[in-house]
Amino acid sequence: MKIKIINNSKHPLPSYETIASAGMDLRANISDKLTLAPLERSIVKTGLFIELPIGVEAQVRPRSGLAAKHGVTVLNSPGTIDADYRGEIGVILVNMSNHPFTINNGERIAQLVVAKHERAKWEEVSVLSETTRGSDGFGSTGLK
Repeated sequence: MKIKIINNSKHPLPSYETIASAGMDLRANISDKLTLAPLERSIVKTGLFIELPIGVEAQVRPRSGLAAKHGVTVLNSPGTIDADYRGEIGVILVNMSNHPFTINNGERIAQLVVAKHERAKWEEVSVLSETTRGSDGFGSTGLK
């Protein structure tokens, strides 16, 4: 699938790191380093603008290394970029750790996954089909 992109950063275009990668890394496009205090959040710009075809979304997701090693994650994960959005891609990062975390220009801060999606049409009914799980909610299937 071809996607139109404008790159107003000095960084390379997002790319897949391996043949089986689902996501492409997004890089911070900032003039000065940015330090997030514990529990602080900030929108970090990327310098990228995209034009997605209708029926396709781009999902902004955390990088597992940042989350596991530093407690830094994408706050509204996954963040959705709709096909009709033409603004700059921004990443809402939050520092969930107990220590300040510094983001430098060009640092890989999130990943972008491009996915097709369906549009739902509601069908109002008075009864839903039965399942084994039924209405049992959070944690009802256990841990093992």
